[in-house]
Amino acid sequence: MMKLTVAYWCVLIASLLPFVCAWLAKSKGFGKSRKTGGFDNDDPRAWLAKQTGWQARANAAQANSFEALPFFIGAVVIAHQLAAPQATLDILAVLFVTLRIIYIAMYVAGLSLVRSGIWALALLVNIGIFFLGWR
Repeated sequence: MMKLTVAYWCVLIASLLPFVCAWLAKSKGFGKSRKTGGFDNDDPRAWLAKQTGWQARANAAQANSFEALPFFIGAVVIAHQLAAPQATLDILAVLFVTLRIIYIAMYVAGLSLVRSGIWALALLVNIGIFFLGWR
């Protein structure tokens, strides 16, 4: 029986990050009526498209978080299949998730240069995960 490794748990956490971003993007509109600018669950995409500032950036972070998922999931699965060293894989997966959380914070805060640097680091970590089991 196969157990869930730390890296697999990181896949779950990374998969939930876009939903955290969506909640952030929508949070300012919770509890208000649509007439007063509150969140419009009947047309959420149009409502989000009208947002500005940190809400718009949180929505953009949501999209980017979804975009980063396939490569991360694939890299973790491939590393497991190639019998990569588990401890190293787990450390890199935790590092990737940590960098993605920092990335989201920098995106929402509007720190674009730092955000881009963190994005690049997370991409390099993901590439490292992908090739970890290569011999």
